[in-house]
Amino acid sequence: MDLDRVKIFLGDVWRCFESKFTEVLHSDVKLLNSVNKRIFDNGGKQLRPLLCLLSGKACGELTELTVDCAVTSELIHTATLLHDDVADNSSVRRGAPTVMSLFGPSVSVLIGDYWLSKAIALLVGNAGNEIILAFSTALESLARGEMLQLQKASECDTEMDDYLKIISCKTAALFRAAVTSGAYSVKAPGKYVKAMSDYAEYLGLAFQMRDDIFDYVPKMDVGKKLGVDILEQKITLPLIEALRHSSPEKNAKIRGMVRDIAEHNEYKDWIMDFVNASSGVARAEETLAGYSAKAVECLEALPESEEKSMLRELALYVGERRV
Repeated sequence: MDLDRVKIFLGDVWRCFESKFTEVLHSDVKLLNSVNKRIFDNGGKQLRPLLCLLSGKACGELTELTVDCAVTSELIHTATLLHDDVADNSSVRRGAPTVMSLFGPSVSVLIGDYWLSKAIALLVGNAGNEIILAFSTALESLARGEMLQLQKASECDTEMDDYLKIISCKTAALFRAAVTSGAYSVKAPGKYVKAMSDYAEYLGLAFQMRDDIFDYVPKMDVGKKLGVDILEQKITLPLIEALRHSSPEKNAKIRGMVRDIAEHNEYKDWIMDFVNASSGVARAEETLAGYSAKAVECLEALPESEEKSMLRELALYVGERRV
């Protein structure tokens, strides 16, 4: 799906989002503005604000608060990436040098804190309890998800239930906050809010599953090195699917390799060969498609509209995207 087409469809509302986004972050500190500009110039898909605005339009009439919620979702998302780059010691993101690699970890953490503080300030006094709770819950979930992932990486015992819990916290939580805040901002009825929350959950899970599949597929040009998750001892969907269909002895051997991979980087290729031989990627694709389909089903509760059609397309896009 061409996300630029969605932005064109949103028209003046999207331009309001872009204007508010840059306005909120402006500072009288030269370094801060310089780093912010670099982040703007290397921005991502801005999927969360798109979802927020489409959710609002699908459920009612957009308001200034809807735009504020869209800005908040992107501020929080970017802040978490700035912090993640420090935690993961990442030198490249989206094919460009990270803030951490250019300016150091302290700047990356401080800029992330600045973006988070701006997100909170934007909502205080303007948003109701439901919206504030949605974003505060997302922030709590993000932290819990990261800690659970660290725990499971050290134990190397991640199973499917653990994996779903981790990606629900780490990825789907902010999707839920963005989408439900859009619905809340237009005073959508409860059944619409529930439908959009469920849609966002399934969509967020599918989005992260796709990202994890990228780690095993060399033909997907996404600017991500192969096997990074394995080297960080992260057992994600393709490996989980392969392990689920292997013998107990093979399962134990592969998990042992993951546990010892810091001392034996050569295990990465063996593990990837095991995943391919066990159809781990193909099985992961099937699981992903199921969650994408569930997201589409949730939209049935909403009245027909062009916004609803775009939300449906976005769910299918997440299931099929190659970048």
